[in-house]
Amino acid sequence: MSKYTDAKILIIEDEPQINRLIELVLISGGYYRIRKAYDGKEALDIIKTNKPDLVLLDVMLPEIDGFELCKIIKQDSDLQSIQVIMLTARKMEEDILAGFENGAIDYISKPFSNKVLLARIKAHLENCGVNYSSKKYKNIILDNEKKTVKINEKIINLTRFEFKILYTLMSNIGIVFSRSTLLQNLRGDEGFEISERAIDVQIVNLRRKLGDSGKDIETIRGAGYRLKEE
Repeated sequence: MSKYTDAKILIIEDEPQINRLIELVLISGGYYRIRKAYDGKEALDIIKTNKPDLVLLDVMLPEIDGFELCKIIKQDSDLQSIQVIMLTARKMEEDILAGFENGAIDYISKPFSNKVLLARIKAHLENCGVNYSSKKYKNIILDNEKKTVKINEKIINLTRFEFKILYTLMSNIGIVFSRSTLLQNLRGDEGFEISERAIDVQIVNLRRKLGDSGKDIETIRGAGYRLKEE
């Protein structure tokens, strides 16, 4: 499985069946950090609160159309690193040019080949040069390929579930994750069922193993957990 399957991908498509189909294609390709939106305004709210690495963007959207949304993304210095792939049934040359002029990096017409879609996504994630294999927070270094965590060069032995929680928090510093959201990530592991209450146990164990660094995992009452902003 490619390290780029750790990328955060947002699907923006107003047709629920197509939105779900794209989600299933991504899941089949190993992607698991997937969000979905059904109109331009909802999508922009998600983008601003939980910035994705790549957006699959339909042109014909309620509230804010795809071209305008792409333009907004690319004109914002905090968001312009997001890779935008336009997905649409429109095939006219002027529409394709409009997508590129507004900052899209690719344009795929519907109906599309699942294999082609996955190949284009992988290629663009590789080309944007983001390193998904390694994360650093203060004195914690997490290597996602080797599945190791070090604090001041000392290896910290974590279970795979503790590792996934830490990876999620380190990938989204300052973002609050509810127990149910963390649970969704953990349930991707085959043959393991875990309750929301068991998330608390995982967090307690993770904090203990991280020692003083564990204090940076904050409990937000009634909401969930987050890694304190540096």
